[in-house]
Amino acid sequence: MNGCSSSVSSDSEDVKVQIIALEKQAMDMWSNGNPDGFLDLSSDDVVYIDPFFEQKLEGKKALTDYYNTIRGQVKMGSYEMIKPVVQLTSDVAVLTYNFVSHGGNDEHRWNCTEVYNLNSQNQWKIIHTHWSFVRPDK
Repeated sequence: MNGCSSSVSSDSEDVKVQIIALEKQAMDMWSNGNPDGFLDLSSDDVVYIDPFFEQKLEGKKALTDYYNTIRGQVKMGSYEMIKPVVQLTSDVAVLTYNFVSHGGNDEHRWNCTEVYNLNSQNQWKIIHTHWSFVRPDK
C-alpha cells in the first residue's frame, strides 16, 4: 500500500490522530508528484470535487485516470495543514482543514474536506473529497 496503512484504532482520540496521519502520509507522497497514497486511501465509490472541474469525479477508476494525467507534475517545496479537525461517528470520520502549499515563489491556499468511512476490512477509506479555493476568483 505504498506506506499508507489505514487499519483502525479503537479509541476516538487515537482515530483522530490516525486520520490526520493518513492524510499527511498521502500528502507527503502527493507533494512529490505521487498520487498513490490518496489512491490507496480512496474507496472504489469515492466522489472527488475540485474547483477546476465542471463535474465531480465518481469512482476510483475516474480518480485514477485523472491522477495519472498529472502524475509527476505536482511539486510542492512545503505545505501546511492548518487547524485540522476530525469529527467522528462509529464508522465515519470527517476531516476538514485549510491547506497552504509552497512551491518556488507560488503559494496556494485551499479548503479541504475528506470524508473517511470505516469499511468491512476495518480500514479507513476516503469516500468523499472536496477541495475549494480559500478566496475564489471573482
